[in-house]
Amino acid sequence: MNETEKYTEKKVLVLGLAKSGVTAASLLHRLGAFVTVNDMKPLTENPEAQGLLEQGIKVICGSHPIELLDEGFEVIVKNPGIPYSNPLVKGALEKGIPVITEVELAYQISEAPFLGITGTNGKTTTTTLIFEMMKAGEKSPLIAGNIGTVASGVAEKATSKDTIVIELSSFQLMGIEEFRPEISIVTNLYDAHLDYHSSKQEYAEAKAAITRNQRASDFMIFNADQVDVLAMTKKTKAQLVPFSTEVKHENGAYVEDGAVYFRGEKVIDVTDIVLPGKHNLENVLAAISAVKLKGVTNEAIQTVLTTFGGVEHRLQFVASIEKRKFYNDSKATNILAASKALTSFTEPVILLAGGLDRGNEFDELKPAMKHVKAVITFGETAEKIERIAKELGITNIKRVDNVVKAVPVAFDLSEEGDCILLSPACASWDQYKTFEQRGDMFMGAVHKLK
Repeated sequence: MNETEKYTEKKVLVLGLAKSGVTAASLLHRLGAFVTVNDMKPLTENPEAQGLLEQGIKVICGSHPIELLDEGFEVIVKNPGIPYSNPLVKGALEKGIPVITEVELAYQISEAPFLGITGTNGKTTTTTLIFEMMKAGEKSPLIAGNIGTVASGVAEKATSKDTIVIELSSFQLMGIEEFRPEISIVTNLYDAHLDYHSSKQEYAEAKAAITRNQRASDFMIFNADQVDVLAMTKKTKAQLVPFSTEVKHENGAYVEDGAVYFRGEKVIDVTDIVLPGKHNLENVLAAISAVKLKGVTNEAIQTVLTTFGGVEHRLQFVASIEKRKFYNDSKATNILAASKALTSFTEPVILLAGGLDRGNEFDELKPAMKHVKAVITFGETAEKIERIAKELGITNIKRVDNVVKAVPVAFDLSEEGDCILLSPACASWDQYKTFEQRGDMFMGAVHKLK
């Protein structure tokens, strides 16, 4: 860790706890700052705040009193989820008090360089792919940020031999000042979080902050198929590395003749990648671009892409058994998510669906079911899903008690080259405590087929 004296004997307010606030407060305390923590949750219901109090850190809980701005704080470390419209945050900015997020603190103390990933969709998958590829290539990656591991906690232990691979939200990026990744990635940009950001323009500017401090020696990897992302590239000083599923870009990653290339070098055949769907192919192109810049071999990349199943319960590749591929998309608890999963496949699909009945019908699922050859239903909505399958002319329809019993039935109906997909289009609560439990039960049943 870089032993910065930036915070020694400085008054710092940590606004909002959760994991990032707790880690930041403890770190700042060790760096010699006079730390005050302010959180909305009452102290009696706030074990995190109680733990900080035991460390000798001042804690104020139950509200965000505006009077805190009179205490002479020199910087505020804000939880990313607290909006800038919050009176305390707004008042601090009006007084000229810097308001940063914990990611900025992580950068200030880190000996390791950062590889930052942002975008509306695909951040978690791309971040995880890069981490796994770098690990397979023995490049000493650490994973951090919005993916669930607190950046400043990771940075505190990182050395100059490591690279911190960090997923970044627009909320986090709005609170950076010096943060500078050696490689930045923008996966895509769609309308999102407009309840937090005042406009799409503000949202785009927050995302673009990932490259704001980059230099000519750094790299910006970007989705060249999106006009809004292309606009971001006009303001960066970094070297531009495009990726595209549509157009060949000699200086980046692209698809040609059924294979993925990076700067003219074939890396892997598309058919060997187990992650399905065009959106995942974009994530793969972004990840390959990053790790090739870090010197990862094609062999290491291929090892990951032929085995990596994706984020758990989100169109996760489970196994290939007798040339049938099994996918766990238990997180698909609504029609839109299930539709997205179904349209990721061009192969014949056996769909496992059903769950909690919320009173809706499933006709909106029909357009996504053109590759579905059989349907296995379960749960409260079984009859409703069977109705739309019949209306589509699907004749192989079976009803079972649960996902465990669905797996061998689906296998018996399948042929070589088929995909067996759990994408329920419903919540799990009629039969399972969580969608994770439902997905775990499915995966366990699949592994029993081996």
